[in-house]
Amino acid sequence: MKLRVWAEVQGISYRTALNWFHAGTLPVPARQLPTGTILVEPPQASTGLTVAYCRVSSSDQAEDLERQVGRVAVECSQRGLVLDRVVSEVGSGLNGHRTMLAKVLADPTVGTIVVEHRERLARFGVEYVEQALAASGRTLVVLDEAELPDDLVQDMVDVLTSMCGRLYGRRSARRRAEAAIAAIEAHRDTE
Repeated sequence: MKLRVWAEVQGISYRTALNWFHAGTLPVPARQLPTGTILVEPPQASTGLTVAYCRVSSSDQAEDLERQVGRVAVECSQRGLVLDRVVSEVGSGLNGHRTMLAKVLADPTVGTIVVEHRERLARFGVEYVEQALAASGRTLVVLDEAELPDDLVQDMVDVLTSMCGRLYGRRSARRRAEAAIAAIEAHRDTE
């Protein structure tokens, strides 16, 4: 397809797509004909494995992890998605060193990754992961796009916990983060 049509489908301006092409950063293969027309070759539909990724933050949520795996399997079957594998992991959504997720992302035979909520994949930056997967012809399927009601507050607690953990050590990180949140709320109430 022509670059102009591709840009329109992607929701970006033609000029941006043209700049990407000339800079060599267009996320799909493209070539320029002798006439000057730029043709984009969209990635082939993924024929790889479909893997469900389920995660909880701590080991005391093991029962929640089992229920999450069940919900994902049921929802996939209702949508006609056939799961080849289910990968479950215990680890913080802020932890960038989750081994099971790294293996799934690095495996070129995985064409589709299924998660229940975006935050099950990662607390921040899921959009970047999704774009990287799309550039290699792979997809991310989020079964429930609705954000959890307390996501913003929980994200703030998680960021503070992570920062406090790095500053003060893992053992007292959560307590210090909760104290920081309480101090912020107390200060906000006095204003």
